[in-house]
Amino acid sequence: MKLKILEMTFESTKEFTENVTCIRGFFATKFNDLIPLHNHNTDKFVYKYPLVQYKLIEGKPLLIGINEGTEVLKEIFDEFEKITLNHKDYEIIERTMKIKQQDFGLTKEFYFYEFVTPWLALNQNNDEKFKLAGNNEEKAILLRKTLTGNLLSMSKTLGYTVSGQIKCDIDLVPTKSRYKKNNLTSFYGGFIANFCIPDYMGIGKSVSKGYGTIRKIPYQLSQE
Repeated sequence: MKLKILEMTFESTKEFTENVTCIRGFFATKFNDLIPLHNHNTDKFVYKYPLVQYKLIEGKPLLIGINEGTEVLKEIFDEFEKITLNHKDYEIIERTMKIKQQDFGLTKEFYFYEFVTPWLALNQNNDEKFKLAGNNEEKAILLRKTLTGNLLSMSKTLGYTVSGQIKCDIDLVPTKSRYKKNNLTSFYGGFIANFCIPDYMGIGKSVSKGYGTIRKIPYQLSQE
């Protein structure tokens, strides 16, 4: 299927020093009536793949809108002249918006991806299972299963039916990330899958805050 993807970037007179959570917080507060910007309906969190995602790539903010999320970002594109993060004002001197139609879903080819930001693959229970796994193959099985689950969950929200088997493999390096006051095992590195995902979309937990952001590596293998 095709996904409508909007990439919004902006630059200030000075370098952004705050994290993605601060950037997300600014937009969520300023445009509180637009639920896709913060995924909260009144005081309840909306548990589905977020259609607006916030990134910080090489020190520059990047907002991604997917399908209906593109309309939300179009709506706010010209509605702020500065952003305030941790009581510091950043005047916006340049902004860009790119809209693309991009492929998503199962393919006959294998695509290679790298994680631009850490992948939060594991919840607290699976984090313990990972630490207690007897060998690297057991850990790899758990992570491949998790990756497949992430792609299936993402597909469900986006209205895509996965009509075949997702095949994947991983090449990851564990690290630590702070998530809801807990230190969880997260991962850099990459993976290969017979699945096409647009650049800079996120997979895994907390993708709205920039985790699990992926980018294709320009190399692919055919299954035939």
